[in-house]
Amino acid sequence: MLQIRKGNERGVADHGWLNSHHTFSFGHYFDAQHTGFGPLLVINEDRVQPAQGFGTHGHSDMEIISYVLDGALEHKDSMGTGSVLHYGDVQRMSAGTGVRHSEFNHSSTMPVHFLQIWIQPNVKGIPPSYEEKHFTPEQKQGQLRLIASADGRDNSVLIHQDASIYAAILNGDQPLQHTLAAGRTAYVHLIRGRLRVNGVDLKGGDALKVTAENLVTLEQSDAAEVLLFDLPY
Repeated sequence: MLQIRKGNERGVADHGWLNSHHTFSFGHYFDAQHTGFGPLLVINEDRVQPAQGFGTHGHSDMEIISYVLDGALEHKDSMGTGSVLHYGDVQRMSAGTGVRHSEFNHSSTMPVHFLQIWIQPNVKGIPPSYEEKHFTPEQKQGQLRLIASADGRDNSVLIHQDASIYAAILNGDQPLQHTLAAGRTAYVHLIRGRLRVNGVDLKGGDALKVTAENLVTLEQSDAAEVLLFDLPY
């Protein structure tokens, strides 16, 4: 079963300093048809203006992943972690019993563009923790590069959920396939470019829910950057 989520139908929040597109219900945006997909609860595509950002705020019992697309994202939190993330950096924060953090555009002249992803953990009340890894374009070119997993394998960031996140940069007709084990489902989010997934044509911002299928086939790509979520059903 395949269900497309059109990018131009996502929820939009435009606050001047922030322009955000919500794949799933978030904040003041609610859509009963799009409240998450299994443990995947949030994919927000955020663009933050120079020297602006999210002030200090709190989270608990959530896996929060940031995938930077362009610009410089500055992070500070109550665990004492501070860093500036750039394209290729993937940040994971497990909120656990509670953490406070802020996210700002580090640049005073250029916007920052990133995806913020929330995944519901399969454990609660753990100590909060933080991790970041860098993945080069070459590591993602023409292949599905694991960037987050339940066991941190292949130098991916560790998330507290039975889920795996892959990133790929694709250009050309050569198909790329991902096998889904029994009881698994996939969510394919096309960040930019064009791509055909299981026969469905997607453009930047579009996504596809894949259920009751054995394979996810990515093909007919044109300057595509994509995330594939392998999730429990």
